[in-house]
Amino acid sequence: MIQSLQIRFGIIAIVLLVSLFLLYPSLGPVPAFWSKHLPDSPVRLGLDLQGGLHLILEVEADKAVEAVVDQTASEAAALMKDEKIRYVDVRRTSSSSLEVVLRDADQAALFDQKILDKLHNFKKVSSEPVEKGFAIKLQVDPKAEESIKHKAVRQAVDTIRNRVDALGVAEPDVVIHGSDRIIVQLPGLKEDLNRAIDIIKQTARLEFKLVDEKGDLNAALKGDVPPGSEILYKVDRNPATGIVTRTPHLIRKQILMTGDVLTDARVQPDKMGRMIISMDFNRIGGVQFERITGEHVRERLAIILDNRVYSAPVIKDKISGGSAIIEGMFTPEEAHDLALVLRAGSLPAPVRILENRMVGPSLGADSIRLGRNAIVLGLALVVVGMFIYYKWSGAVADVALTMNLLLIFAVMVLPGFRATLTLPGLAGIALTMGMAVDANVLIFERIREELRLGKSAKAALENGYAKAFSTIFDSNLTTILSALPLIQFGTGPIKGFAVTLCIGLVVSMFTALFVTRAIFDYALQVKRVKTISI
Repeated sequence: MIQSLQIRFGIIAIVLLVSLFLLYPSLGPVPAFWSKHLPDSPVRLGLDLQGGLHLILEVEADKAVEAVVDQTASEAAALMKDEKIRYVDVRRTSSSSLEVVLRDADQAALFDQKILDKLHNFKKVSSEPVEKGFAIKLQVDPKAEESIKHKAVRQAVDTIRNRVDALGVAEPDVVIHGSDRIIVQLPGLKEDLNRAIDIIKQTARLEFKLVDEKGDLNAALKGDVPPGSEILYKVDRNPATGIVTRTPHLIRKQILMTGDVLTDARVQPDKMGRMIISMDFNRIGGVQFERITGEHVRERLAIILDNRVYSAPVIKDKISGGSAIIEGMFTPEEAHDLALVLRAGSLPAPVRILENRMVGPSLGADSIRLGRNAIVLGLALVVVGMFIYYKWSGAVADVALTMNLLLIFAVMVLPGFRATLTLPGLAGIALTMGMAVDANVLIFERIREELRLGKSAKAALENGYAKAFSTIFDSNLTTILSALPLIQFGTGPIKGFAVTLCIGLVVSMFTALFVTRAIFDYALQVKRVKTISI
């Protein structure tokens, strides 16, 4: 029995030492050797405790569907050329449909046979003769459309997270909220807030479109824009004078290629010393770019980023090698920010900022102070109340309760776990303390019942713990199961509360059942105490 006690107290001592070791970086600056060779992870504070930036974004997922339709139109045109199917035009007619105009009705059967099955996620809804030939209307399948929208939101989350990581913000929180909204929390961000917002919301949607050289630009500027075209501007700013010039371009709406196939984007100077952005495509992008430039030799290909024309060079020959450049009057910071968002990935659809809120560090400091005071006051009241009501047994429970608080914070900084402490999380800790001491209350009341029945101190102790165990276990388990969905689907404050609650409940099982039992067994077996002060 004594050997068993030694093992149990050895476990308790190891747990305490590991907890103090993990929490040491949270107490203040650590020595250089510690940060270099040992875990250096202080308790991570949420937005409401250290201040920062809070954004709610809405993803315009319909734009992602439009991009898919445009790319499918380009793909259909290329396939028809390969199969020698004569056609007049291929164009998007709405956000989720496109129209293929064939030379004559004889080509329709050939289109159905050789092209239709290759246009994934599209189905034919109608076909009829028109003035210039025979029109086939295709529609995105509704299930595929929902899948595209859902994928766009998921991709937007990954892209924004990559951009935030590149900004160097510690412990960002980027989560989906609802069907098309994203919550972004950047704790600790106090400088360059506007730059961070610009980088996050910038669509960075890189598109390659043809310049409409057959249309009349002057007439378009007066309002007579040809069907299937639009006016976009090239914006240049003179670094010396700061004068901004806007040059209009008449651009075809059809998207030939997007920046989804980019693998890298980097800043480098050209021969004139100006900043340019060099881009590399993946294998699919390289093939697409080679095909596009080969099909449109001597035409102008506009490189467009977020509806802004950066360059519109004439394609002199087919371009292979899987690379291209973006030219513009960039400052070094603008060039690096643009390369950053291109590397992190373009957003699949534009995002709108629905809420932009900054939490000041002084408010966070006040929250920490008030939360700390609440926990200390609550702990003090529980400690005093337990000692008054349960005498020295209450003091044993108080030791376990103090250890419980220490272990909660230690678990939160465990490498690989790294939970965030929020203001509701402090409330979760306060609630956990109450539930932890409640477990000891159940045990002590059972022990009292056994003592009233005339049992010895040792028998009363064993029966009290045995009979209370199932009640404590069931109660904590049901609470944890209720909190798990909050961790999985909750955001920000809700998740912070659920995390600390679950950690506290698991830890309380150890302190209330294992630690207090070891102390009682030590008193009975080593100190030979005959009665339990309860």
